[in-house]
Amino acid sequence: MEDKITQAFPDASVMKSVATDTLFAGRNLPVFVRDYILRRFSDEHGIVDKEALSDYFNEKMGVEGQILKNRLFSGRERVNVTSRVVFRTELDKGTVWFDLPDAGITKDARVSPQLIQEQPEWFCDGEHWGNMTMRYVEPQGKEKGHILMTSFKPFEPYSVNLDYYLDARCKFDTIEWIDTLVKIMGYNPDSFENTDVKLELISRLLPFVEPRLNIIELGPKGTGKSYLYNNFSKRGWIVSGGKITRAKLFFNKQNRQFGLLKHYDTLAIDEIASFSFENPAEMQSIFKSYLEDGRATVDNTVFQSDCGLTLMGNIPVDGETRQPIDSAYYKVLPAMLQESATLDRFHGFIEGWKLPRLESGTILNGWTLDAEYFSNILHLLRTRTEYASIFDELIEESSSDIRDRKAVKRLSTAYHKLLFPQIRNLNDLSDETLERFKATYKKYCLDPAISRRGIIRKQCHDIDNELSSEMPNFKLK
Repeated sequence: MEDKITQAFPDASVMKSVATDTLFAGRNLPVFVRDYILRRFSDEHGIVDKEALSDYFNEKMGVEGQILKNRLFSGRERVNVTSRVVFRTELDKGTVWFDLPDAGITKDARVSPQLIQEQPEWFCDGEHWGNMTMRYVEPQGKEKGHILMTSFKPFEPYSVNLDYYLDARCKFDTIEWIDTLVKIMGYNPDSFENTDVKLELISRLLPFVEPRLNIIELGPKGTGKSYLYNNFSKRGWIVSGGKITRAKLFFNKQNRQFGLLKHYDTLAIDEIASFSFENPAEMQSIFKSYLEDGRATVDNTVFQSDCGLTLMGNIPVDGETRQPIDSAYYKVLPAMLQESATLDRFHGFIEGWKLPRLESGTILNGWTLDAEYFSNILHLLRTRTEYASIFDELIEESSSDIRDRKAVKRLSTAYHKLLFPQIRNLNDLSDETLERFKATYKKYCLDPAISRRGIIRKQCHDIDNELSSEMPNFKLK
């Protein structure tokens, strides 16, 4: 496995261990940044040049907030740093502001209009990572002093070749590739009981690879539910605790700005039981519309996005069996989401109680793929339509329930992209290979999709017994 990963992906593999984690102690860096930096300062054997790494931190990422402000306000130098940055646009003022939360800069910082004109796609509202140069502009007349960003390079260290990735995938068998995905998520495959548990874990990646895939994951504490969205990809976002507003998620009518769902591939609402919704009636209507087809109307503005939505939360489990105490899982959701018509719009359910608590032996010690590289691959696969076409070629079902079919198709397609992305055209397969793939597809794509959708179907039936708890009969043609 170790040799296969480094040989198949020589320019995107990285050696990770508890020892390498200590190199980042005290630095609030997400995994996709840490993996890139670690690979950049490691040799082909995974040995880190600690001195070069330390110099890089001190030069590019080690500027303490107050020192950075003092250097800027002195007016004597331009300051260059690599950091997380939050952009926010004020259309009425024609200004893009930016914050550097790690340095305590949260106001009076602007992006040069020339930069916005040259590369407008770089300055979308929300959090980003990049290298930037700034200077301080002195007050002039009524104009207050402010920090001006004069250059910006977004954190895009890889130019990803999808065909290369697909060819490299062919060097692994199914079980090896499942273990590789577990490694990419930062875990030791040997610490999981069996393949079914590993599939439960990597199901957390499904919303990153399939557009508008809506998932619910409930489970006990300590299984790493929120870790993925906090660290794995710059294209995922997590909202934790508090009140959810229409302006925050969808559209702000005051400043005419779109919310978080517009700017990411997938968004998670963590600790869902503790959330409250501002104006629940309005939010439920918007949620239903968006969950159905990715569109919602706010006043006369149509909001549209391919961002998937994941709800995550804790559920009480029995200490011995680790099974939920109450089979009515929906009861831990806010009242607004306990209505069957809303719940039915979620495609699948992850049974978090099947996953072990994270311990020291669970953490990866070995070679894996750089998370930034892999998350870019998932982003490219989102828009590839041939995988959904293969579902239509392979599968027939005995029901006309549109939501069930849509959910099973999306989940199966997501598993296909994740596990067997190299299979893109069934006509390229021999008769014998096609028959083997059909059996593999059923086991690893179709059956898990039916099972995850079936849990949603059962919960909707428990809420409203007029709805059937039985899933349609999906089968290979």
